Amino acid sequence: MSHRNVVVTAAIGSLFALGSLGAVAADKAPVEKCYGIAKAGKNDCQTTASACAGTATKDGQKDAWLYVPKGTCDKIVGASLKSGK
Repeated sequence: MSHRNVVVTAAIGSLFALGSLGAVAADKAPVEKCYGIAKAGKNDCQTTASACAGTATKDGQKDAWLYVPKGTCDKIVGASLKSGK
């Protein structure tokens, strides 16, 4: 097989792989932000004091959140759908 055929085959394979990833992302269950449940350093995204994931300074920080499946945050003790700032 020539070098050109290998490159074309790899490119086509990559396109199929990307298409599969898009289908997986579209099938994901809906999620919601759940505040006050993250362990220190394990939050999914920003807090009021930081713009980065993994920056919560203490367990249960009221402005740090995690993504959870939609409808489960209300079932977690100490959790809230709104930031406690």
